[in-house]
Amino acid sequence: MENLKEVLNGKYGKSNYRLEADYQKMYDEDMTFRKIANEVDLPTTTLMKYTTKLEKAACELKKCKKCKNIYECKNEVNGYIYYPQKNDNDIEFCYIPCKYKKQLDEINQYKDNIYYFNISENLKNASMSSIDTKDKNRFETIKWVNEFIKTYTKGIPQKGIYLNGNFGCGKTYLLSAMLNELAKKGHKVAMIYYPEFLRTLKESFNNTDEFKNKFNYIKKVEILLLDDIGAESVTEWSRDEVLGTILQYRMEENLPTLFTSNLTINELETHLSTTNKDIDIVKARRIIERIKQLTTNITMISENKRK
Repeated sequence: MENLKEVLNGKYGKSNYRLEADYQKMYDEDMTFRKIANEVDLPTTTLMKYTTKLEKAACELKKCKKCKNIYECKNEVNGYIYYPQKNDNDIEFCYIPCKYKKQLDEINQYKDNIYYFNISENLKNASMSSIDTKDKNRFETIKWVNEFIKTYTKGIPQKGIYLNGNFGCGKTYLLSAMLNELAKKGHKVAMIYYPEFLRTLKESFNNTDEFKNKFNYIKKVEILLLDDIGAESVTEWSRDEVLGTILQYRMEENLPTLFTSNLTINELETHLSTTNKDIDIVKARRIIERIKQLTTNITMISENKRK
């Protein structure tokens, strides 16, 4: 086997000379390159093999120094810097998160406590600080939301809410902001767009594990929001086997359950009583009674903010 002296002075001498010359040129002329190379703390004979990659790392580090937020990132991978790390007597290059990416991850860490199903980005990012408090028609709901957060975080069991009102008045946004706030405090919550959830649950019916996992999680999650109940197509299965089972379990376990709907509680009863097969007022009323036991009913009629 050829030793280092043979490599440098023998048949590979010219090639290695160029490698060393290129490396030395970058080292002498680029202070950022020099800083990175010194941090790695390996012999020049090792570092010179990675001149191009070290140059790329230096270039990305310079961009980082000029960057003001993650949305201005000009690096190859948004929010990350290509950077060398010493690995025994060699180098490995990794994508390391920048300070803005770390800050963003820390801010969004609470989302690990939330299960979203068909929920918009606007609702995922809803916050208590962005709630419009000028409309007096929203006052009762906002008061309920603030009281729920204050009381529930003290460990005192709370009823959920059946919040009905006109289209686009901000029902779901208010409750999403509340759940996001509770998730930041470590509580596990789920936000479910109910009509679509039913559809996908039905599609997974033949996949026993997928069906059970999805259904049981929603049934047992600490705080549950069923958004836009009353907009779904009613079948005996969806009413009795799905909704009825979820509500019964949550009622027995005293788990807070929230609903939004464009229908009043009485209109929801009529909606649930009618399937494509028949009308069953008794079974619909049974569902409504469970909802009433689980929730406080508030009606919010306000400006349509989706116009």
